Amino acid sequence: MNALDLIGRDEPLFQSDLTRVEADIAARVSASRFLVIGGAGSIGQAVTREIFKRTPRVLHVVDISENNMVELVRDLRSTLGYIDGDFRTFAIDCGSVEFRALMDWARGYDYVLNLSALKHVRSEKDSFTLMRMVDVNILNTIETLALARSHGAAKYFCVSTDKAANPVNMMGASKRIMEMFLMRESETLPISTARFANVAFSDGSLLHGFNQRFIKRQPISAPRDVRRYFVTPQESGELCLMSCLLGENRDIFFPKLNDQLDLISFAEIAERFLRSLGYEPYHCATEEEARADPLGHIAEGRWPCYFFDSDTTGEKPFEEFFMAHEDVDLDRFQSIGVIHSKLAYSSDQLEGFLDQIVTMKARGTWSREELVTLFTGMLPEFSHAETGKFLDDRM
Repeated sequence: MNALDLIGRDEPLFQSDLTRVEADIAARVSASRFLVIGGAGSIGQAVTREIFKRTPRVLHVVDISENNMVELVRDLRSTLGYIDGDFRTFAIDCGSVEFRALMDWARGYDYVLNLSALKHVRSEKDSFTLMRMVDVNILNTIETLALARSHGAAKYFCVSTDKAANPVNMMGASKRIMEMFLMRESETLPISTARFANVAFSDGSLLHGFNQRFIKRQPISAPRDVRRYFVTPQESGELCLMSCLLGENRDIFFPKLNDQLDLISFAEIAERFLRSLGYEPYHCATEEEARADPLGHIAEGRWPCYFFDSDTTGEKPFEEFFMAHEDVDLDRFQSIGVIHSKLAYSSDQLEGFLDQIVTMKARGTWSREELVTLFTGMLPEFSHAETGKFLDDRM
């Protein structure tokens, strides 16, 4: 099962640009010390692999998922083997006292890459998970950046998302607010970031869910009217590393739209996925019909599918990588666009945001509506797509 075939492409997205800059990237990696935060997630593992195979002096990886970290190490050892540099993993929280102790012990890194994130639109369904999204996507970014600066880092990279451009959901809005804080911090430490499309078959994604449903012999469910751009896990790692090493201060890298990058629906990928495994999609009119006799249909070479029109909170019908007012360079790379972010922020507004978060936490209670209102006050372009329905209400 080839991810490129499933997302409708016949060649890697960034190959021409990588070929041109490979010598520069390889030289920088081999001479440098790296810390990857959130390195056991799908994008984090891809970034770690891109760094590892270019033999860095130091590569330390931090993540709270002990099991995923084990798989990261097994995967690297089983494919790339070993390097002379210092490669270590640490199963700790980047917002913890243990992480601060690690930063003191390591005596600094040249590059700190933050790939940790709450990335799901479904995470805005309740006030508690939504506050954790603020912690992970915004507050941890501020804290790890301050630690990187105080320990002598030359560059800080933090992953963003296409959903930060004209956001309609709280996940995208949290990343847009994170970008605002990054602009302020960029006055004292060079920073770059990346916005990119859905990562095909990343952990927890709908496409990853197709694979899980297949393993468990369960029906596949997907919206038929939602179309997305997709990159492979390897391409996500390549884009992040290029932004980190080649991006100028305040640059945001994104995949440039071209003949190789087309919108495709989740339903279309589901059908390609099943056919690649030797099954014909069997279209069901309801969830109940799809659940009724999956094993019977599967035994006859048909896989039950329920495709529906999306009606859940925070779903954006299309994707975009930049906003109309942003300064975009489409000439520097063949397959990558670069947003040159302006140093425009209000310290009073940013501090006011933090003060309100601190107040809510000290009070010990807060509502989802309070957080939506706070985000809306920060982002005039935020148009929250509220329907009262969430992805957890879907199969």
